[in-house]
Amino acid sequence: MTDQEGLYILMLSIHGRIRGEPELGVDGDTGGQVGYVLDLIRALDTDPAVAQVDLLTRRIMDVHVDAAYAREEEPLGKRSRIVRLPFGPRRYLRKELLWAHLDCLVDRCLQFIRAQGRIPDIIHSHYADAGYVGVRLARLLGVPLVHTGHSLGRSKRERLLAAGHKETTIDREFHFPQRIAAEEEVLNEAALVIASTQQEVEEQYGRYAGHQRVRYAVIPPGVHLSRFAPGRRRGATALLAQLRRFLQHPTRPPILAIARPDEKKNFGRLLQAYGESPALQARANLILIMGQREDLKDLEHPARQVIDGVLQDIDRYDLYGKVAIPKQHEAEEIPEYYRFAAAHKGVFINPALTEPFGLTLLEAAASGLPVVATANGGPQEILRHCHNGLLVDPLDIAAIGHALSQVLEDGTAWRRWARNGLNGVRRVYSWEAHAGRYLLELKKLLRRQRKSQRRQRVALHETNNILPLAGQVIMTDIDNTLVGDTAGTQALLAWLDAHPQVAFGVATGRNLKQTLSILKEYDIPRPDILITDVGTRIVYGAKLRDDLGWAGHLRHRWWRDGVLDVLRDCPGLRLQEASTQSEFKVSYYADPRRLPSLPDLRRRLRGNHIAANLVFSHERFLDVLPARASKGHAIRFLAFRWGLPLGAFLAAGDSGNDIEMLGGEMLGVVVGNHSTELAHLQGSHHVYFAQAEYAFGILEGIEHYGFAKEK
Repeated sequence: MTDQEGLYILMLSIHGRIRGEPELGVDGDTGGQVGYVLDLIRALDTDPAVAQVDLLTRRIMDVHVDAAYAREEEPLGKRSRIVRLPFGPRRYLRKELLWAHLDCLVDRCLQFIRAQGRIPDIIHSHYADAGYVGVRLARLLGVPLVHTGHSLGRSKRERLLAAGHKETTIDREFHFPQRIAAEEEVLNEAALVIASTQQEVEEQYGRYAGHQRVRYAVIPPGVHLSRFAPGRRRGATALLAQLRRFLQHPTRPPILAIARPDEKKNFGRLLQAYGESPALQARANLILIMGQREDLKDLEHPARQVIDGVLQDIDRYDLYGKVAIPKQHEAEEIPEYYRFAAAHKGVFINPALTEPFGLTLLEAAASGLPVVATANGGPQEILRHCHNGLLVDPLDIAAIGHALSQVLEDGTAWRRWARNGLNGVRRVYSWEAHAGRYLLELKKLLRRQRKSQRRQRVALHETNNILPLAGQVIMTDIDNTLVGDTAGTQALLAWLDAHPQVAFGVATGRNLKQTLSILKEYDIPRPDILITDVGTRIVYGAKLRDDLGWAGHLRHRWWRDGVLDVLRDCPGLRLQEASTQSEFKVSYYADPRRLPSLPDLRRRLRGNHIAANLVFSHERFLDVLPARASKGHAIRFLAFRWGLPLGAFLAAGDSGNDIEMLGGEMLGVVVGNHSTELAHLQGSHHVYFAQAEYAFGILEGIEHYGFAKEK
């Protein structure tokens, strides 16, 4: 597409409940990130440089959530919409349980993009789970990836450990190893990372390997100045009437906290600071807006635990009549809480263990309400711009109480902080300014990329006529899968002869010469597609025509000589013979007793600015490939170019170098003689473990899926 047609931006925000009118705070996954993404999209929607913004998220069909989340599409503006794609179970899942289903989402996204007839100019992922998906889409499509972390796993993990939690417990509950690995992969792939503050760049991303290589843009989020504004008077309001249900003296200055019931929001220490200070109790009420709930017992366990703790603290310190904790609120009531607190000379507090940015602090500032905020994270930068309150150590209960007292007791300072906040937020923070800076960064980025028109031509049109028209495709590994049992091989070939509408391909770790040799040895006709060298080469049919688009695709940030240098003296590795090597593959014999872990090898390579995919197979071979290369990526690349759904591919294998072509939306078959490297795939979506071995196992899988049968 030409520049005049405008940018097509594909946003990915996967977890939580996302709709045009968000239920912010309804659970731990539906918070500030959801609001941020929607506000950004609406700001972009008004810019003439943008042709379309699609927000891809999860389709949820669950009687326990609003029916809106089952709608396939929802318009946000004239040029923007929410698109919901199904993956994993139909029911709602918290974000930590989505990891096992993300490969299916990659395939769903590819099908969606192919149906649009236009490749996005930019893919923008939000949070680590969407980053995992975005990395794979960017590699397959050759599209620049932009990423916003929102919250980072290393920072959260360190804060939870500092708060006394057990390492094994939090790693199991929050999937930190998987999340942090995904974040490191995102940093290795992303063309641009957007941060809200410089502190986020230096102190939070600075904890990750290879963070120096990343190109960052610090663009603070905005706040809707028309929605958040100071109140004009202290008279009777509907909100005051609601608070009378809780508070003995409802017109006392309020200490206001607004956050979802999440342990990292640190409500427990806030209650302790208030409960242990008779002076604070005599001077101010505590108002806690902790999301929404119908019945406490219906909340997810982590949220219920937090609210149970608050209720127990209210009872322990006998705070009845001093603390308000409403069960529900309308979205339009949130600005009223800020205005009410400002009108009664109160204070807003965000005591979170760590806060990536702190949008509620901007809302308070725009309402003329001074703040006390955690010193960990984005609030440092907000207060540096706005000078509208105090920072505090969230683990220091006495310091929290002292800071609250200081704001409430010093009227001169209160007025100065309120005035500073109003001026600072208008000067620095608005969504219009954010969108303008964002688009400027995208334009810089796209100047360094191939023209989108060329990218689209390569991806959509160049190879459509290479193969005969086929409705379905069987892709199989060769060694110990296609071959190994002559009778099984001949039975599979007979099945293929009887189903000419099914294209046949092999995907192997062997090079092309070796592949042709073994096919000849076993009297196997030349396949329609040959994916060789562990997915680094695609060749077509009788004329052995190379897919030059795939080769060009793999050159992205590939440095073969650098791989050889970095791994030259690595224990447990020995280069294989020259005949096994290729432009896009460095192959080693590996001794697993001496070999460093694969994550450690990845860190070594990333530390030298090398993007690579490591494939360990048969417990003795290690292949180092370009980041975009694998058997699975090659198949997905072909599916996208031919316009075939991933469900039209049946892929069979037996070892570790087959993992990426097993699962997702492809129909995976693991033959009965498989290696232990595939055992962990038992029970995975679309992965069938055959009892029969070798090619008979493939035939068993064909029967299991009803593959190529008329429906």
